[in-house]
Amino acid sequence: METINFLITGVGGQGTVLASEIMAAVGLAADFDVKKSDLLGLSVRGGAVLGHVRWGKPVYSPIVPEGRVDYLIAFEKLEALRHLGQVKSTGTILVNMQKIFPVSVSAGEAVYPSDEEFDAALAKTSDHVYKVPAVDLALQIGNSKCLNIVLLGAVSALFDIAPEIWEDVLKERVKPKFVELNLNAFHAGRNWMKENM
Repeated sequence: METINFLITGVGGQGTVLASEIMAAVGLAADFDVKKSDLLGLSVRGGAVLGHVRWGKPVYSPIVPEGRVDYLIAFEKLEALRHLGQVKSTGTILVNMQKIFPVSVSAGEAVYPSDEEFDAALAKTSDHVYKVPAVDLALQIGNSKCLNIVLLGAVSALFDIAPEIWEDVLKERVKPKFVELNLNAFHAGRNWMKENM
């Protein structure tokens, strides 16, 4: 089978690394060979974080080859734009509709792309774009920090993998006191995707 390539991108503090760990564990639980690699910038200061996750039979390298991303999962709008060139023409993009201004923008050295520029770039890259209101959905559940799990819930709706597998992995990866919150976040994202596919 052809390898399925995921690129997960965001900024420090958004739960990008946890999301890539969960994606890797779900792949293993679904009987794929899995490779994963996380590249961390100045993540403590809100720098870029990038996770490569690959599912297949077998997978030889943890790094997604140039231009071979099947699923770009972006936790922030500018981070999505930075990696559009990696997405295949048949690829799928899920982006959390959140703006986090980098230091260069805050310092007046750069300009954050307009909504029109953002939309045009997405449309030019793929016909399969989902603008997920992950922060809003997470806030409805009670904690904006669950936006990463909301996005994973949205991704899960695109695969024929039982939701119970995702749920079991979540239970293993989050602290017991946060399990219910994260399960609710997962289903909020999954339900949103099913309504918007």
